[in-house]
Amino acid sequence: MMATSLFRSAIKGGLSKQILNKTIHSLLKLERLCIHTSSFLNVKGQEIKMPSLSPTMTEGNIVKWLKKEGDTIAAGDVLCEIQTDKAVMAFETEEEGILAKILVPDDAKEIKVGSLIALMVAEGEDWKTVEMPDSAGAPSAPTTEIQAEESGQPSGGNTPGTEIRMPSLSPTMSEGTIIKWYKKAGDKVAPGDVLCDIQTDKAVMVFETEEEGILAKILVGDDTKNVKVGDLIALMVAEGEDWTDVQVPGEKKVASSAPKKESPELKIQTKATSESVTRHAYDGYSPAVRSLLELYAIDGKSVKGTGKLGKLLKGDVLNYIDQNKLTVKPPTSVPLPGETTKSTPSVSSPVSRPAKGPGFTDIPLSGMRMTIAKRLTESKTMIPHAYATVESNIDSLLGLRKQLKSAGINVSVNDFIIKAVAVALKKCPLVNCHYVKDQVVLQQTADISVAVATDSGLITPIVTNANNKELDEISSEIKELAGRARKGKLQLHEFQGGSFTISNLGMFDITEFSAIINPPQCGILAIGSGRPVIALNGKPKTILTATLSYDARAISESAASDFLETVQGLLQTPASLLMTASTNRRASN
Repeated sequence: MMATSLFRSAIKGGLSKQILNKTIHSLLKLERLCIHTSSFLNVKGQEIKMPSLSPTMTEGNIVKWLKKEGDTIAAGDVLCEIQTDKAVMAFETEEEGILAKILVPDDAKEIKVGSLIALMVAEGEDWKTVEMPDSAGAPSAPTTEIQAEESGQPSGGNTPGTEIRMPSLSPTMSEGTIIKWYKKAGDKVAPGDVLCDIQTDKAVMVFETEEEGILAKILVGDDTKNVKVGDLIALMVAEGEDWTDVQVPGEKKVASSAPKKESPELKIQTKATSESVTRHAYDGYSPAVRSLLELYAIDGKSVKGTGKLGKLLKGDVLNYIDQNKLTVKPPTSVPLPGETTKSTPSVSSPVSRPAKGPGFTDIPLSGMRMTIAKRLTESKTMIPHAYATVESNIDSLLGLRKQLKSAGINVSVNDFIIKAVAVALKKCPLVNCHYVKDQVVLQQTADISVAVATDSGLITPIVTNANNKELDEISSEIKELAGRARKGKLQLHEFQGGSFTISNLGMFDITEFSAIINPPQCGILAIGSGRPVIALNGKPKTILTATLSYDARAISESAASDFLETVQGLLQTPASLLMTASTNRRASN
């Protein structure tokens, strides 16, 4: 150390002991100061985390960084390309500064959303001395929170129980409602026993256990809504153990590594709505900071900046908003043309809404409707829809249906359509396909999904191998499936899958419409109602319009045209639909 070497030199030089002690004390103090403050010489970086680039994205792969360390970044620049669960997308930044450190390299896979992937500093700061945050070693965890080492204390008795958690009963299920328990505490449970009914985002399904033992404790009772998949719902013990003394495990708690303390100097007084909020000039800030200041009507001088020379960063403003629990300020009211205002405040008061009363009803969205909205949005966003329409003369079909009815066989026009579409899919196999992971997967069977409206939303029960079934068999199967669909009693395999979908609104007098593709399927046929028109010979005829929506990535225009032409021919010559594949084989022999 510097003080030790100086001590030895001073002794040889003959300095007095008193002067020497004072000198060494000052040097040791200076040395300690340098050691303990050296970290402040580093630049505190602004964190860049893995973004969520699609509604269903939970993790992504970094394909390639388009910026390198030391590059200057402006708002709107593309930092890197990220492969989501849907496509490869560009990650644009809203900040400006210098890219200081890339923590996750090219071709890094399965990076969780929210994980730390890079650091940025303000322009003019030394990016080479950027300070690594404590969470850099574990980017998947938030920087302000850590998991507590100890779990919560177990409660209850002394018998350890087997945990039963909310299952995932459909691929899109994230939470469910426990409708009814069929077992009660103390009942014996064997593999295959039904524990309870669970309402998913699609239907009410039974939860069968694969374990055996005794149901010891039900933690989530009947009619409990919004239970997350994976949540603990019950406990079970082995047969012979004391189920009344079961131990309820404690849940892990999240403890903050730096507990937030209420800072009195950061609190602001809430003004009455009649007082105007003064807008401040926002020049000199980055676009992201300026946008936040304007949106929340914040005076930038009241926020402490942590950048170089006290520069205000986006994170500083976000922390200020969070600490003070600010909300977005309403825009300035603008009078309509011709209106006169006595005094126009700089910020308008919140929009007044009618009080709830007999004329207003709030309808909560069911889990099924939220899932439908999500999937339809993904479909229209990610799938290039193409459309083709064909008109068919169904007079012969209506005549044949009338003859069958007189013979005691009741079938609908929709049953003919299902059979015609299934036969056409076998004749035009390029349309009978799925699009999965950038590949076209041809389907071996013609499984027709039929759209059925229920109180909870639209569901599509499946008629499997429809091309090999008789018309009356299709009719009875559709009635049975539709009835159970409206009661929410369909099994998972009865409405998930299918190779092609039919949506028929003819019974509602809709003459023509287009439908949205249900991925991973590549086609859906929208059927309108039959309508009378006058033919060229002056005689009336009944025309039915069918519109095909197809995935242009998987189905070509020629394949779509061949399919519609085949459907048209089958509907105009419906006698061929009375024969199954086995009948056709016998006829050919």
